[in-house]
Amino acid sequence: LADPVVAGQAWSERGLNPEQLAKSYELRLMGESRVAGRSAVILGLAPRDQHRFGVELHLDSETAIPLKSLLVNDRGQMLERFQFTDFTTDAAAVTAGLAPSDNCKPVDALESDKVVTQSWHSDWLPTGFNLTSVTRRRSPVSDDTVECLVYDDGLARFSVFLEALHGATVEDARSQLGPTVAVSRKLVTSDGGMMVTVVGEIPLGTAERVALSVRPGAEKAVQ
Repeated sequence: LADPVVAGQAWSERGLNPEQLAKSYELRLMGESRVAGRSAVILGLAPRDQHRFGVELHLDSETAIPLKSLLVNDRGQMLERFQFTDFTTDAAAVTAGLAPSDNCKPVDALESDKVVTQSWHSDWLPTGFNLTSVTRRRSPVSDDTVECLVYDDGLARFSVFLEALHGATVEDARSQLGPTVAVSRKLVTSDGGMMVTVVGEIPLGTAERVALSVRPGAEKAVQ
């Protein structure tokens, strides 16, 4: 069987809240297009600061389902593109296409605690980002527990992972692949060293600033 997944870490389907997004993005209609042979309306979401990427959504005129999405940086360079090449609203055809093959392995979902008290927090967050979940699970390489904090602005997300080092020698690191960045830094505390890693589709400088602001303790529990 495949490794189990903590249910709280699954990013479920969600709708976009225009009022929430308007606090961090400028929403504007940019015209019309055709994607997968269907008419679409183009919705642009331009960030109001330098701490998130811009998004261009091509929404199906009939169903409002995004047929194409583009992620762009502050210089207008495309970082990521998702697009349907074929699209149908025939429910029977869609259901048949999603049937698992004989080689598909089940994934067990582990229920996490409904209330998890934070052991860590960030002294600085980009405007509009809020803590949406806290989970803990065993590290894949040791018996230690890894704490994961997930932050969300209604569109973009990033995660902060924290793991004890137990004297291990590690170097700070930073990398970017397309829109996804990963920044790791060693944090020295009274209980020993911790590795802080920020992963998400946010600018590299923003991820570094979040990583530098992580501190022990928490202000509240997360439902």
